[in-house]
Amino acid sequence: MKKYLLSGFLVFFITACTMGTPAPTAVIVIEATATQETLPPTPEAVTVTPEIIATATLPPTPEPPPYYFSDEFDMLSPYWDFLQTGGGNPPAQTVENGSLRVDISSADTWAVGIHTVNTYSNVFVRATVSANPSGSVGLICRYDESIGWFEYNVASDGTYSVLIGEWLTDGIVQYKPIASGDSRIGGVSGEIGLFCEDNFLRLYANGTLIRNLEVTNYGLTEGYIGITASSFADAPMTGVFEWVKVDSQ
Repeated sequence: MKKYLLSGFLVFFITACTMGTPAPTAVIVIEATATQETLPPTPEAVTVTPEIIATATLPPTPEPPPYYFSDEFDMLSPYWDFLQTGGGNPPAQTVENGSLRVDISSADTWAVGIHTVNTYSNVFVRATVSANPSGSVGLICRYDESIGWFEYNVASDGTYSVLIGEWLTDGIVQYKPIASGDSRIGGVSGEIGLFCEDNFLRLYANGTLIRNLEVTNYGLTEGYIGITASSFADAPMTGVFEWVKVDSQ
């Protein structure tokens, strides 16, 4: 009996000792692997140069010429206003070799160039001109868009005509003949002149007065000066103005 009690005591003691001592706790150590992050290299300083955009510089508009002036056609003045009547193609105006060149490609086409700075009552307009092969060139005085103008033309066959022009609508002019005759130039190559003085038109060819016309009844007393070039049935034609001079006499 005692033997059994002792055995039970030993079992109890061993169990109690076992229960009183906590089981060892496993400690898990996680090693942190040091990962060195590779950073991008620091960019070098960059100097940004502002982009320079080239812009076209327009030449300044020349000063208007004085009341009396000469145009030698070193350049095409912005004070010439070119208009057209008749024809299918617009005339082309260019400056070439110190001359104003008017090229007309279609038949029966009239180019009118008006100098739009000053108006004149009495004025002498002169020009050195040529035309080739078939057409006419001329001068204008007392141009008034709402009333009309006087026009003196010399044709490639050597004849001249004096007309009064009047706009009927845009691009359409009505011409009425005043006089015609022999210009004594022998074709269009030389100097022509138109002197508008009071009630008279005085026509010149190579410095010689060829006609003196009274124009009292036409009602044109003041206006701009101008030039003309026209083609006939045969086209194309080219009119050339080496210079234009505007004076009092």
